[in-house]
Amino acid sequence: MADDITNETAQTVAAGQLRSFIERIERLEEEKQTISEDIKEIYAEMKGTGFDTKAVRTIVRLRKKDQAERQEEEAMIDLYKAALGMA
Repeated sequence: MADDITNETAQTVAAGQLRSFIERIERLEEEKQTISEDIKEIYAEMKGTGFDTKAVRTIVRLRKKDQAERQEEEAMIDLYKAALGMA
């Protein structure tokens, strides 16, 4: 009987933890969606003022990388462009 109570308590605690994790994930997913919509609005505003949003997206992506990683990527692109006669 004591084992049944212990198992029941453990299951209740595990279910509570699981629910807590899921609720935290759901809140973060909602925040992520809101942030994503905010970013879309900024890009739309930029486009409306004449900025090239494709170029801006590239700059944002490049700024996430460190300088060495950027240089390596640029060197590889230059190499491929040269191989294709685009340089």
